[in-house]
Amino acid sequence: MSITQRTLKTVLATYLSIYIATQSHLSYPMSAGIIAVLSVLDTRKASFRGAWQRIVSAIIALALASVLFTQWGYSLGVFGFCLLIYVPIVYRLNVQSGIGPSLVLVTHLFMDRIVNATSLLNEISLMLIGTGIGLLFNSYMPSQHKKIQDSQLLVEERMKEALLLIHRALISGARQEATQAVTELRPLLHHAKQLVYRERDNQVFRNTDYFIRYFDMRSSQVKLLKQMIQAMALCDLDLAESKIIAGLFYLAADQLNEHNSAIWLMSNIEEVRADIRQRQLPQTRAEFEKRAILFQMLNDFTRFIQLKVDFYTEYANELEEMVGD
Repeated sequence: MSITQRTLKTVLATYLSIYIATQSHLSYPMSAGIIAVLSVLDTRKASFRGAWQRIVSAIIALALASVLFTQWGYSLGVFGFCLLIYVPIVYRLNVQSGIGPSLVLVTHLFMDRIVNATSLLNEISLMLIGTGIGLLFNSYMPSQHKKIQDSQLLVEERMKEALLLIHRALISGARQEATQAVTELRPLLHHAKQLVYRERDNQVFRNTDYFIRYFDMRSSQVKLLKQMIQAMALCDLDLAESKIIAGLFYLAADQLNEHNSAIWLMSNIEEVRADIRQRQLPQTRAEFEKRAILFQMLNDFTRFIQLKVDFYTEYANELEEMVGD
């Protein structure tokens, strides 16, 4: 929710709550506006959770204050004792977000020095009006679906660039650009996940599990890319095998997209693995170490592709529906 949207919702919810409380001839109508402000939160889920906590907390506070004020009077000591009992209870019940507005309602009873059905109904009405209007204005939340899809396309585009730069690094030995490209992917993925989590908390009936799983899969792939680049830095990979493995990264970049199953790439990997095993064994320690690093990179690349294969298998039906649409 943008600052503009939140400002408009807050202003309108506050004004309408105060107006309704005033027209209903309730005492302290401004309190309804304050409660409405507290009810306009960043997500729909948070708003409903906060509303529930405030209502429960208010009922506890008013019930406790009613008993203590009626039995022991309206002194500051009694008010403090009321807090001493009330605060641990709401924390134990995990409804502590309602402490502020609930205490405002209790102070009304304290200042008026009267507890009866009318005063209690007044306070409950203020809570219900403020909370209800706040929820009403927060029931509309703009969808983040388009932004999520845009982030998805951007992540795929940057991953293709990173794969091509690793392909180039395996051929030329220049790793700096590849390292930078992979590093820049992490904040993009973090931002994309934040959008998905916000969408999940706002759009009650829309299933966001697919996008959460998708960006988790890409995040795991980025970690593997980082490992492979770190392996490349351990020595100069000037072997002929490095050129062969470089070709796999080129193919992965060429085929990388949401709807590609990556199964064919697994076949290419097995062909490269078989080819490397048939080659002449290393003759020196340096050649052995380089070959070992390349083989480890091949294993990491296999896991990189397997992550996509597993994701495609898990969400094959959803992906087919997207293609059909």
